[in-house]
Amino acid sequence: MNPRVALLAGALLGGTGVGAGAFGAHGLHALLMERGMLHAWETGAHYQELHGVALIALAAWMRAAGGSRTASIAVWCWTGGSILFSSSLYLLATGAPHWVGPLTPLGGTVLIAGWVSVALAAAKGQAVSV
Repeated sequence: MNPRVALLAGALLGGTGVGAGAFGAHGLHALLMERGMLHAWETGAHYQELHGVALIALAAWMRAAGGSRTASIAVWCWTGGSILFSSSLYLLATGAPHWVGPLTPLGGTVLIAGWVSVALAAAKGQAVSV
């Protein structure tokens, strides 16, 4: 995988995460407080931003190390997992039906799989020595 894909995904997740956080803090604050869901919204934005930054770091690692299939799996896991995890929290916080709820732990599991992929890439010696 081209590291630019990871960089682009990281930039998009990070930027939209900041936007979501600001929207929750300002545009939806009253609704989220009324529903008792401000923390859920903030958690979604936090994880989205965190994985955006992680993707940018992974892009740099992939560029320096030449990339690997295992690291590429992490790109897809972190991107897809962030979308599932954070979007489901945003939807639930604003009143989505309860069937959206299982998407949150599914997204979290996919995020964890991404971290495992990075660990495996490092264990296989696909990491850059520091």
